[in-house]
Amino acid sequence: MSLFILSYFIALGVIIGGSFVGAFGAFLIKKPPLYYMYTLSSNLRIWALVAAIGGTFDTFYSFERGIFEGATKDVVKQILFILSAMGGAQTGALIIKWFTQEYIHS
Repeated sequence: MSLFILSYFIALGVIIGGSFVGAFGAFLIKKPPLYYMYTLSSNLRIWALVAAIGGTFDTFYSFERGIFEGATKDVVKQILFILSAMGGAQTGALIIKWFTQEYIHS
């Protein structure tokens, strides 16, 4: 259970932290920071998922083991990790949307 919560907050942190730091970089080069913050929040989603699930091939190995060796518990566990990370990334994107007052296309 704790790994699911950790996965959620890692993805949330990647989105929020990456967007804020990227917006600061945009400010330093005299570009519109809120626009870049919003753009980065959508571009960083896949990287938030990769960071939250560990960025290794363990997920694919667990899927392979679940399919070929019948370990369905591992497959369900990895799917729940991915869903938790997706929830964290979506929450982070919504927080950035509220902060920048932009519209997120669904």
